Amino acid sequence: MKLSEIITIDKIIPELRAKDKKGVLGELAEAITSHHPGIDKGMLVKVLVEREHLGSTGIGDGVAIPHGKLNSVRRPIVSFGRSKSGLDFDSMDGQPAYLFFLLLAPENSSGLHLQVLTRIARMLKKSAFRKELMQAETREELYQTIIQSDEET
Repeated sequence: MKLSEIITIDKIIPELRAKDKKGVLGELAEAITSHHPGIDKGMLVKVLVEREHLGSTGIGDGVAIPHGKLNSVRRPIVSFGRSKSGLDFDSMDGQPAYLFFLLLAPENSSGLHLQVLTRIARMLKKSAFRKELMQAETREELYQTIIQSDEET
C-alpha cells in the first residue's frame, strides 16, 4: 500500500507545538480526528500511550513512528509532524526525535499494519529523506517529499 493512499496534505503538521511525548501524540491524533469525526481523539491517544508503555516507538535517527489500532477505523490512516527543535521521545538511541509518522490501522489488520510500518521505516532509513523533511519549508513541500520518496521505495 502506497502512502499516497493513506496520507493527505491536511494531516501534515510542519511545526509541532508539543514539548513532550504525550503532547506530540495528541497533536498527531488531532490531525487525524479533525478530518475523521468517527474516530474518538481521547481513545486514539489512550491506545497510542498504551502502545508506548510496551516500548518506545522512537526508533532513533531523530525518528518516531507511533502506531495503534482502533475498531472504528476502516483503513490505515497516517499523519506526520515535525519538531525542528526536537524533543525527548524515549528513543532507542537516547537522542531527540524530530520526525513523527503516526499510523492508525483497523483492529484486525496485522498484515497491512506491518506492511505500512515497514514501508515508513524503510523510507526513514535514508538519511537524505530525513534531511529533506527537515529542510522543507511548507506543508506542501513536506507532502511532496513524502509522496516522492514513497514512489522511489
